[in-house]
Amino acid sequence: MPELAITIGGKTFEVACQPGEEDFLRAAAATLDAEAAPVVEQMGRMTDSRMLLMAGLMLADRMVGVDEEIRRLREQVAELEARPAPEPERVEVPVIPAGVKEALAELAARAESVADRVEERARA
Repeated sequence: MPELAITIGGKTFEVACQPGEEDFLRAAAATLDAEAAPVVEQMGRMTDSRMLLMAGLMLADRMVGVDEEIRRLREQVAELEARPAPEPERVEVPVIPAGVKEALAELAARAESVADRVEERARA
């Protein structure tokens, strides 16, 4: 079983953990150390147990706030999921049949031909 030296509040502790959990233990110790630093700074020297108790209480207080936020967000998600889905917006896209396109192209060609003849007669 691996043993790690972790530092919390400026004090070093030897802690054993399961193989493979070393990184988790280091991260947890760093989080607790971050809570202990202001406690030690404000209160000065104190026993290990008192420092750990205060840091643990501060961390627990923060976790209660996080738990409350998670509960509130889950309620919002549940409300949103319970709402009926809005009807999809209907978008109509005009589709011109191929026969109509060909007829329009033929009409355009005829109109150009007529216009060319009118211009030739106007010049003459």
